[in-house]
Amino acid sequence: MQSISMRTDLYQLTMAQGYWKLGKDQQRAVFDLYFREHPFNGGYTIVCGLESLAKLAEHFCFTKADIDYLSTLCGNDQKPLFYPDFLQVLLTLQLTINIDAIPEGTAVFPKEPLLRVEGPLWECQLLETVLLNLINFPTLIATKASRICHAAGGDEIVEFGLRRAQGPDGGLTASRAAFVGGASSTSNVLAGQTFGIPVKGTHAHSWVMAFKDEQEAFDAYAEVLPNNCIFLVDTYDSLKGVRHAIQTGLKLKAKGHQFVGIRLDSGDLAKLSIEARKLLDEAGFSEAIIVASNELDEYRIAKLKSEGAAISVWGVGTRLATAYDQPALGGVYKLVALRGEDGQWYYKEKRTDDVRKKTMPGIHQVRRISRQGQFARDIVYDIYTPFHLQVMEEETYEDLLVPIVQNGKWIYNPPSLIDIQKRTISQIKLLPREITTLTPIGHYPVILSLPGASLL
Repeated sequence: MQSISMRTDLYQLTMAQGYWKLGKDQQRAVFDLYFREHPFNGGYTIVCGLESLAKLAEHFCFTKADIDYLSTLCGNDQKPLFYPDFLQVLLTLQLTINIDAIPEGTAVFPKEPLLRVEGPLWECQLLETVLLNLINFPTLIATKASRICHAAGGDEIVEFGLRRAQGPDGGLTASRAAFVGGASSTSNVLAGQTFGIPVKGTHAHSWVMAFKDEQEAFDAYAEVLPNNCIFLVDTYDSLKGVRHAIQTGLKLKAKGHQFVGIRLDSGDLAKLSIEARKLLDEAGFSEAIIVASNELDEYRIAKLKSEGAAISVWGVGTRLATAYDQPALGGVYKLVALRGEDGQWYYKEKRTDDVRKKTMPGIHQVRRISRQGQFARDIVYDIYTPFHLQVMEEETYEDLLVPIVQNGKWIYNPPSLIDIQKRTISQIKLLPREITTLTPIGHYPVILSLPGASLL
């Protein structure tokens, strides 16, 4: 297994060595991990990726092979970059940090800490890159999947982006995150094995082209896989393909098997699906489904539905698994507090010419206020600074950050993956409608309850 601790940027290690050399390594620190803007110009984001933090807590260490490699690195003067004594400290490192996190499947907003990391300064620093790597991408994909599912209006979404995903790790991560976001199944067999996600698939154009004609291809497929008959009908002529699928479907029915449906992968999907629906219904296959694929995303699905497309299952690949229109979440990890020798916490703030990059000092918690069963507003507050919030009689609240790692040990008992998905779906229902549209017409209120804070 590859070393998790080496999945980092060089400057994390050089800064950690600097803290150690200056005697600041054990100074207690607090870092927040958050993002500044919603992806996809949306009105909400779905946090995802916590399951990897269990492996991080259990396996974050430096092996002898890691140390041997680091000892070969040199500075500009061609002398060793790392002190031998520091490398020995790395070799014996055992994490003692604490991490609080917002549970997966929760709707979150800019500048709210998704993670709060507290512990020795050098340990917190060493975790920056790996934590961002573990949270940014799955959060991005879960959000994309949620938007796609919302646009589909309850129709089934099948994720099948593995072949165009960002490498094998990216493909597996994307499949899990897409399920968290609401996708019902995946074509990724490894994701099914690893996470228990339902796996589904049809056949490729190559199957049809491997036979004398389309009818023979469909009949052959039905012969060997009578329990998985969704026929891809657009290899040559889509509507002729539907008629051929119907002929095979009648043969299946006569043998006591189910003709599940057809898949359209090209052409005018709205028009073709409407015509295909008529043909299927006239042949007595009103229960047969129509699956659509071909460069789908939330915008195209919404457009097709507005055109009356007779599609009930959407196969979404490239534009989901790669977050095609925004390939990265701008997550950041910032120092917000240091404890002095006197035991007091001193809050740290980054000031910059770019006001968007100004950080929020303090040790934070996120409180969500609900009114009449709907989310009303969030408050980011400092846990050591009392604040007075007038909560109306019909309002309730929940603090979102919960402990997941204490003294370097994983203590969180996560819900099942299906329960995380259910949380995502329920969260969207509890959000104001004006921010769940593809182009939001409002902003969810996030209040910073800090000295000099303002409404976001």
